[in-house]
Amino acid sequence: MAGAGIDHVPFDGSPRPTVGIEWEIALVDKATRDLSNTAAAVFDSVGDLRSHDGRPRVTKELLRNTIEIVTGVHDTVGSAVDELAGTMRVLRRAADPLGVDLFCAGTHPFAQWSAQQLTRSAHYDELIERTQWWGRQMMIWGVHVHVGVSHREKVFPILNSLLLSYPHLLALSASSPMWSGSDTGYASNRTLMFQQLPTAGLPFQFENWTQFEHFVHDQLKTGVFAQLGGMHWDIRPAPKWGTIEVRVCDGISTRTELAAMAALIHCLVVDLDRRIEQGETLPALPPWHVQENKWRAARYGLDAIIITDADSNERLVTDDLDDLLNRLEPTAVQLGCRNELALVAEIPKRGASYQRQRRVAAAAQGDLIAVVDSLVEELNH
Repeated sequence: MAGAGIDHVPFDGSPRPTVGIEWEIALVDKATRDLSNTAAAVFDSVGDLRSHDGRPRVTKELLRNTIEIVTGVHDTVGSAVDELAGTMRVLRRAADPLGVDLFCAGTHPFAQWSAQQLTRSAHYDELIERTQWWGRQMMIWGVHVHVGVSHREKVFPILNSLLLSYPHLLALSASSPMWSGSDTGYASNRTLMFQQLPTAGLPFQFENWTQFEHFVHDQLKTGVFAQLGGMHWDIRPAPKWGTIEVRVCDGISTRTELAAMAALIHCLVVDLDRRIEQGETLPALPPWHVQENKWRAARYGLDAIIITDADSNERLVTDDLDDLLNRLEPTAVQLGCRNELALVAEIPKRGASYQRQRRVAAAAQGDLIAVVDSLVEELNH
């Protein structure tokens, strides 16, 4: 027991710095480009598809316009992305005869939340009953990356220090500038939508695992969530898998960018882990700076001026990114993802997804169907 009356939360540590990826994919009608509530039919066509370790490669999500594709446990980002690409081919073959294309971004440019159908399950039914209008609004998609960590006492030092890189991850992946037919003015509207759920948003910065166990005890006792999976933090421990799960990124519409972001996250976690092993006390930011950085990245994307340290120094996020990538290169070499990490630097040059979407909309005189066309096309390559 972790303390009087406090439930122990076991962390099944990973002996290697493994990586796994979850990629939420939306279904859109080939003709109208609106969302298509056809996930059940696509599932039936795909059948029972499993990874090398027996885990399902496709799973259901809250809305029936969404399918999540999931990898098994991998040692390299390249092999994980290859598995996702294979699953995507199967998914596309299943969706095509149904008149459905595949799409990934943080939000759909013009779909209406009220037209979306829910997946029925006890967990999702409870979520909607509790959250009501905000829960029904969750017409959003993201990418989640799991990285294996060897011991539970490393989890919160790593998690807390990862928050320094939160704005970099969000600015690079931001892909939700539009909502319900309007440009929101934000690079990532999804980020601010999602945090409206009572168990979502930034994690608490606990000092150690015992503090986290006390928190879990309190949440379970008061019914805030019934299981750890109901804790929807942007970065969270996944004790069952022995990982830290990074859920910061908006939906990513190209395989190249997916590989880049997964490599960046893999390297960030492993770099912090090794610095702990070397006896370093990892840097962290006060929660008020973390919260401000999240908002700045969601609002301004790659143009965000972020707070870089506890002394309140500031810097343009892309300038800070250059130094971060240089620091992580030796880790990338050791993890076999040097090429994938190098792709991160290409995103600001080409423009992040939110910037590309706005360019397409402007060129099409505001026609948001053209934006969906471009996102579908990006996912095809």
